[in-house]
Amino acid sequence: MYRGREGMWSWVLHRVAGVGIFIFLVAHIVDTSFVGWSADLYNHTVALYRSSIGRIGEIILIGAVLLHAFNGLRIITIDFVPKATRIQRQLFYVVVIVFLAVFIPGAYYLARAMF
Repeated sequence: MYRGREGMWSWVLHRVAGVGIFIFLVAHIVDTSFVGWSADLYNHTVALYRSSIGRIGEIILIGAVLLHAFNGLRIITIDFVPKATRIQRQLFYVVVIVFLAVFIPGAYYLARAMF
C-alpha cells in the first residue's frame, strides 16, 4: 500500500509549483500586453505588483521557481544515475534543505521592502 511519503510529496509539490509558474507566465504575458492597449491600465497593473499583495505573490513565485528547479534536478539525478533511486528519500531532504537555504534569505530580502 502506498503511504504517501517523500516521493508523493515531491511529486505533488513539483506539479503545484509547475502549475503556479504557468499561471504566472500567462498573467505576465497578459499584463505586458496592456502596454499596447492602454498605458493607464499597464500603470495600474504595475502598481498592483508593488503593493503588499503583489510582493507576497512575488515571494510565492520565487519559492515555486526554486522548488521546481531544485526538485527537477533531483528528478534528473534519479533518472540518469541508476543508484540514485536507492537514495531518493535522502535526495528529497537535500532539496528541502537547499530550497530553504536559498529561499529564506531571498524571501527576507523581498519582504523587507513591504515594511
